[in-house]
Amino acid sequence: MQEQIEAVQRMQEYISENIYSEITLADLSRASMYSPWYSYRIFKKLLKITPADYIRRLRLSKTALRLRDESVKVIDLAFDAGYESAEGYQRAFYNEFGCNPSEYAKNPVPVCLFIPYGVKYSHPKKEDNMENVKNIYVQQITKPARKVIIKRGVKATDYFAYCEEVGCDVWGILTSIKSISKEPVCMWLPEKYRMPDTSQYVQGTEVSLDYSGKIPDGFDVIELPECKYLMFQSEPFEEKDFGITIEQVWEAIKKYNPEPTGLTWDKDNPRIQLEPIGTRGYIELVPVK
Repeated sequence: MQEQIEAVQRMQEYISENIYSEITLADLSRASMYSPWYSYRIFKKLLKITPADYIRRLRLSKTALRLRDESVKVIDLAFDAGYESAEGYQRAFYNEFGCNPSEYAKNPVPVCLFIPYGVKYSHPKKEDNMENVKNIYVQQITKPARKVIIKRGVKATDYFAYCEEVGCDVWGILTSIKSISKEPVCMWLPEKYRMPDTSQYVQGTEVSLDYSGKIPDGFDVIELPECKYLMFQSEPFEEKDFGITIEQVWEAIKKYNPEPTGLTWDKDNPRIQLEPIGTRGYIELVPVK
């Protein structure tokens, strides 16, 4: 099983690195180091999507973000995404997101972007020791007063339970909303921000206080005050080590005493978790006052 996971991870990395180039099953076969037929089979088995659909959806989602953030022509995006005409790209974009790319560029409403995770994150190896402990860096930051567009769960207290309750498409929708922090966040909400029979753990996008854009159906908005945070950040890590890296950061937070710096933990504001990205390390923000 682990060999299959490693092979599919290599295919995902190849796709990510060559997303705007032509990608054939033969290319993926070379990346996986298995036959084309077997590569296709394990890719679909572990990711629940065919390689062709994975590539198509990822390309469309990347072009949607470019339409939101850049001044770019639809025809240029069509060619970048592998379409022979603007019309073909427009049809594919509409089928994926329910809106025309030109209209979306003028008014970027929330859409469900395809945000695939490395298969290693879905099938983490269990580590039994903390031998390779690396440095955990701590610095104080301040977040401004802001709104957060959130999707509540039911009972979830962590990422995996949350995904089981609400599905994994929430992150794609949140990514499509332009955030003041440049990316969606995960949060553990204090009691005062929770509604009856909803989860402590939520995912959301931080926006400005004057945000007046569309709120996706089933999402809520909370307003948070300016707050100080201690940011705990690990060293960069390999994807296979993300589980143990998170545990190391949690252990560092557990042992840390902010009082010598004149601070105490602030239980009235949410603790924040950022997406684990190996090249920057794992990051959590713990509120202090």
